[in-house]
Amino acid sequence: MISKEELKQRNSEFWTNFQKEMRNVRSSTGKRINWINYPLGAKDFYIRMETTGKLTRFAIDIQPKDEGVRSILWEQMTELRRVLEDEMGEASAWSEFDRVFAGRNVSRIYWENTDVDFFKNDDLPKIALFLKEKLVAFDVFYQEFKEIIITLAD
Repeated sequence: MISKEELKQRNSEFWTNFQKEMRNVRSSTGKRINWINYPLGAKDFYIRMETTGKLTRFAIDIQPKDEGVRSILWEQMTELRRVLEDEMGEASAWSEFDRVFAGRNVSRIYWENTDVDFFKNDDLPKIALFLKEKLVAFDVFYQEFKEIIITLAD
């Protein structure tokens, strides 16, 4: 069993190393960006990356305060599903009502890798590669459709 302090240290080291690895990767637009805090520019539209003992996940969360806006964004994303999944290289899981956060319904689109373990050092490069591939692929998709998403989100 790993202590809270050890887990905190492991998380910190992983995300610091991941950020360093991504430092020289440019957006599809050729610009340098902070991949850890991907600059969406769309209100209440988020990229989430997480890794635990048996799971690594890349997710798009849609969680505006206004339920109507969430519904419109969800509908637009479902219309773009084929394009998004083609760019990401694989099918994704879609959950229109994934959970409630701060009184808001959260819709989630996500990709998971369950063949890795965050606590195995040999799996850390596989986890980083999975997240890197998803971020870069998402960037290509987002750069093409961001104006639509930003307009709908605001």
